[in-house]
Amino acid sequence: MNKIGIIIGSTRPGRNGTTVAHWVYEIANKRSDAEFEIVDIADFDLPLLDEPMSAAFGQYTKPHTLAWSKKIASFDGYIFVTPEYNHATTGALKNAIDYLYREWNNKAAGFVGYGGSGGALAVENLRMIMAELQVADVRNQVRLSLYTDFENFTDFKPAPFQEASVNDMLDQVIAWSGALSVLRKTDF
Repeated sequence: MNKIGIIIGSTRPGRNGTTVAHWVYEIANKRSDAEFEIVDIADFDLPLLDEPMSAAFGQYTKPHTLAWSKKIASFDGYIFVTPEYNHATTGALKNAIDYLYREWNNKAAGFVGYGGSGGALAVENLRMIMAELQVADVRNQVRLSLYTDFENFTDFKPAPFQEASVNDMLDQVIAWSGALSVLRKTDF
């Protein structure tokens, strides 16, 4: 069975990402076609990239990188929960992604964005990053508006149709994660 990590992509105090990720997790856990786990990048306390070698070499020297590597390598696919800051994903998420390379390869990714425009530009930013990491990003995504899915921009109250959006995205991530398993077994 595929294992999918739901990655909280913000470390900001008072962030909405934790609530959103737990909502996605609750929806995902109603399914029986994959296992899901929430991964909070804040728990890994990753400083601004401090490894002396490129991640492409996989020669990590820092305990925080080794722990992050082990966690990310354990998944077959990912759901990135990201706010939109200045038309992009967060610096904290980009930093966490950049710590690793091979751990991401030949896996699938889906996106749950939130912000004034539903996090659409943050997700587009992540799609370019995923392409470089050889991650197959799926078309369906969840767009949560701070204006309609949050009360006073902080109290998460998603519109009823959003649950279907999550399941549509999960359908694709799970299917692609399974399809890419052949590539993950091949050493290039």
